[in-house]
Order: sequence, then structure tokens, then C-alpha cells
Amino acid sequence: MAIFELPHLGKVSKKVRPKQPKPRDIPQSTTQVNDELNLGLNAITVLQKRYLLRNGQGRIVETPKQLFRRVAKAIAEVDYSYGANAKQVKQIEEEFLQLMARREFMPNTPTLMNAGTPLGQLAACFVLPIEDSLPSIFKALGDSALIEQSGGGVGYSFSRLRPKGDYVKSTQGVASGAVTFMEIFDVKTNVIKQGGKRRGALMGILRVEHPDIVEFITAKEREGKLSNFNISVAATEKFMQAAMKNKDFELVNPRSRQVVKKIKAKDLWDLIISYAWKTGDPGVIFIDEINKRNPTKHIGDIESTNPCGEQPLHPYEPCNLGSINLSKMVNYNNTELSWEKLRITVRKCIHFLDNVIDASKYPIPEITQMAKANRRIGLGVMGFADLLCLLEIPYDSEQAIRLGEKIMKFINDEAHKMSSELGKKRGSFPNFKGSLWDKAGWKHMRNATSTTVAPTGTISIIAGCSSGIEPLFAVSFMRNVLEGTHLLEVNPIFEQVARERGFYSEALMKRIAKTGAIAKFKEIPQDVRKVFITALEIPPEFHVKMQAAFQNNTDNAVSKTINFPHSATVKDVKKAYELAYKLKCKGITIYRYGSKAEQVLYIGKIAEKGEFVVARPETAGWCASPLCPNP
Repeated sequence: MAIFELPHLGKVSKKVRPKQPKPRDIPQSTTQVNDELNLGLNAITVLQKRYLLRNGQGRIVETPKQLFRRVAKAIAEVDYSYGANAKQVKQIEEEFLQLMARREFMPNTPTLMNAGTPLGQLAACFVLPIEDSLPSIFKALGDSALIEQSGGGVGYSFSRLRPKGDYVKSTQGVASGAVTFMEIFDVKTNVIKQGGKRRGALMGILRVEHPDIVEFITAKEREGKLSNFNISVAATEKFMQAAMKNKDFELVNPRSRQVVKKIKAKDLWDLIISYAWKTGDPGVIFIDEINKRNPTKHIGDIESTNPCGEQPLHPYEPCNLGSINLSKMVNYNNTELSWEKLRITVRKCIHFLDNVIDASKYPIPEITQMAKANRRIGLGVMGFADLLCLLEIPYDSEQAIRLGEKIMKFINDEAHKMSSELGKKRGSFPNFKGSLWDKAGWKHMRNATSTTVAPTGTISIIAGCSSGIEPLFAVSFMRNVLEGTHLLEVNPIFEQVARERGFYSEALMKRIAKTGAIAKFKEIPQDVRKVFITALEIPPEFHVKMQAAFQNNTDNAVSKTINFPHSATVKDVKKAYELAYKLKCKGITIYRYGSKAEQVLYIGKIAEKGEFVVARPETAGWCASPLCPNP
């Protein structure tokens, strides 16, 4: 079998290629695969660190294309179970391979890591229930350890736990409260480190009426505490109405159901916002909106989401995610979107993700049961910012918002059509009867949900595109590739434009890298400066409007970080939170640049090396967002 090893890299500039090993060190077949796939250095780095299989001595034993072949084969073979013959399965395998090899689609990380291996756990997202008892708490602790070891992230609602100081009958003592138990889960994740491939990511949620809510909101004030958690307040419609009208709000003991305190809802809302401004946490999920639009609400309420918030899930439910690279969905001269290519791609991806459900080996029986009862999948997008740049549309424009909404509606509609066709052939998901699909008059539906917009961290690096629906973070920057090695990296679309229009120079790219943005560079044409706008330059309301545009046409939810410059005020953050509520987003996460000492992306003097941008998404196991729990 061919061996693929990344060569040692010294200090190099963009024009100086790393010294290549002699041919005997990398077999010719591997060189041909790399030429064929045309992978960038960062994609190869990520694949080598996290994805390519290794032997017992820790040596890499597959090439990138062999990885994609391994995944395609494992997922295509599910079709045997539905009556396909060997020739048909081979054709499906080739279709799946080409989706990944051309970087038009990437499944979530556990699928890339584990498909076709003995571990075989392919889902990215899980939610585990926690009841108000030690057996339930420690069962969740053990179950989540197995999930994290296999590469999955876990969300929990701690809302059923009795509040701090409440009576404990068995010991005649008092309860330690929800936040204390969260600390146990945090320590467990530090120990697991997900099998050494990537560190754990958790979501902790507490309902807004829980008596421990103030302690929860302020829990991450000291940096480093609950470092593996994103935390979000589950805000109810009752609370939001009370906050908007400055009315009293009751805090209720979940054990006794008794009111323990009345507070001003507006004061609690302002506390949430002030801590989000200060630390990036907590986010907010609008829990009633989530359950209102949940197709399987007839089997019970959703209480939590996955770690990045884009996947609301029932207790014990997993979800398999994948993302289409929109920058590859354009015509031959990159001037318009190819809707027919997008339609065909969506259909293949829904087929792929439905197969993943059957191909996956789940860590505990309860998860297997829920996975197959709802067959929830989540097809989303990445490369949206790149697409806008190709089409010369500024991110902070109504035109961009309309296009985003149109694209996601098209994907959502085509996904439902394909899922319905699969349902007719293979059978609808077992919980179909009584679901919103059933009530809406659909005869068949294979998957309870079909679409999700995920943050796409490392998979967008492999695909060579921008993350999720996020804008560009920087036009030009220095990337920390390996220890002691920094490469000047320029957005390839911007570089092409710069060369075509005659203003490219390496000196200019390095000057841009000092801030990452080009708005003040008069030597760059104004129309180019408008199109290549970066995250911190975009008004927060456009971030929220873009999230809402995609959410309007997404079954599950949308991962989107609402970026603020360091100079943003608490009032600015409040406007964003309230706009998200008004536009019926399912949640909101904001990040004010520099509000954490440790973050994934850095600009200017806050950077670790000089005054250049140092971007480190290749070390982020979950996403390229500054709010990822483990930069």
C-alpha cells in the first residue's frame, strides 16, 4: 500500500515551495494522486494530522484519494441492503468518490475518519438526556465518553437537575446545582481528547426559568472554566415577551415545580447580553421556535442542540451532516450559479447521507434506535463567501441575502424531493406517522429532517473554501502551518482578480495581511474592495439577516457567528440578539473580537507572530469560528 507522508517544511514564502522528498520516499502513485486532486498545502496538512489512516507504528498508510475511496465504498455498499447489484453499487461508489475528490461535497469529520474502519462511528452530533438523579448523570457521563472517543460532539440540557441548595432526600443534604455537574463533564472531556484525533466539544443548555440561571450565565467569566463547553440559555417565548415588555418572570424549581423567585425579565436578558459581550458566552437558543418547527415533536420535546448549535436533537438522537461546496456550483467561467449542477449534487448528497445512517456503528443501543427511528440528516453548504466573490456580490448587501435565501430554498426543496423518493423506495422513517410531514400530506419521507447549515471547520479546509455561510475572515494572512512555519496565504479568488486587473504584488499581499482587510487600500479598485469585505467590517445586522435567510429554508438550524469588532458596545450586541429573535432564528451566537485571550483567528498586534494575521483553523477540531470551544 502506498505511503503518504508530509515532507518537512522549513521557513518558506508563498513563492518558495517546500523541498520535495526524493521519489523513493513518496511512491509515484501518491504523487499522481496529489496532482490529480490538486490539494492545497493546508488540506494535506489537515488530512495528515487527523484523517489519513495509520498503521500500528503510527505511519500513514493511505493517500487522500484512498481516503475518499474508502469512504465512498463503505457508504455505497449500503445499497446492497436495498436491492442494488454489484454493478449498481460500483457506479454509486464512483459517484460518491467524485463528489469528494472534486471537493464538491464533504461529509462530517467522523465519516471521513471512520468509514470503512472497525470503529465505524460516522455521526457528528449527539444529544444525551440528563435526569435529576446520580445514576442518570453518570450514565450520561459514560455514554458521552464513548461518543467523544469515536469523534462525536455532545449536547446536554441540565435543566432537569434540581437547583443549588435544594433538598436531597436520600442524604438529607443539599444539591450542588447544575453548574457543578457541568464541571464534571468538562473534566471528563479533557481526559478523553477524542482518541487523540481531536479534542472534545460540548454544548451545555439551561432553561431560562431554572433557579441556577444567573450562575449559569456567569459560569465562563473566568477564562478556562468549562473550556470544552459552549453554553446557551434556552429562552422561552414567555420569557422573551416578558423581557421585551419589562415584566416580572418566575424562576421555577424543576423538582418541585414551585416558584422560588420572581425577577425582572429585562434584567436577566441584559445580563445574558452583557456576558455575551464580555466573554462570547452564553448564546441563546429560542427553544419554543425550535420545537414549533420540529417535524417529530409528536414524540416529545427537543431540549438541547449539538456543540455548535446547528443541530437540535431529541434525547439519544444523532445526526449525520455533510456540506456542498457552493464555490464549485458555478458555470465554466464562474459568472453564474449552475442550478442544474446544484440539483444533481443535492440528490447525490441526500442519498449519501441516508446511507451513512445504516453504515454507522453507534456507541450505545439507545442511539442506534433513535438514529433509525427518525433518520435525521443535515445537508448544508460551505464556500458561500467564495461564491459571492466569484459573482462579485458584496456579503453586506440585500442582493447577497436574497441569493442566500434562494440557494437554501432550492437545496431544501430538492432535498425533500429526494428524501421523499427514497422514502417511497426504502420506506419512510418509522416515526413518520403523526409527524409534521404526515400532517402536511406527504405520502413518503425517508428522513425527518434533510438540511442543516454547519460551521464546516476542517472539512472546508480540505475542500479549499470558506467556512459555512461565514464571510471571509481575512483577504490575506499568515497561516501557522506547522511549528515555526508561517506561510503567506491569499484568498485565491482575490489573487486571481488582482493578477487579472494588474494590481497584484507580494509586497501588497503582505501589507494586506497586517490587518486582513483591503478597505483602506486606495491602489485596489473600489468595486473589488466592496466585494472582498471581511467579517469584522460587516455590520452585525447583516450577519443576523444572513443567518435568518438561510434559517427560513433549513429543516434543522444554522451555525453562524455574529462577529463584532473589539470596539462594539453592549447595546450593539443587544440589537443583534433582539433582531435574531424578531427574524425567528433558532438561536444566536456572537463573538466580539479579542474578548477571549485564546481564540482561533487573530489579527494584527494580538497575533502570536509579529503584526500579521495568524489564522489557525487547521488546529480547530470543530470549526473555524472564533467561538469554537477548543481553538
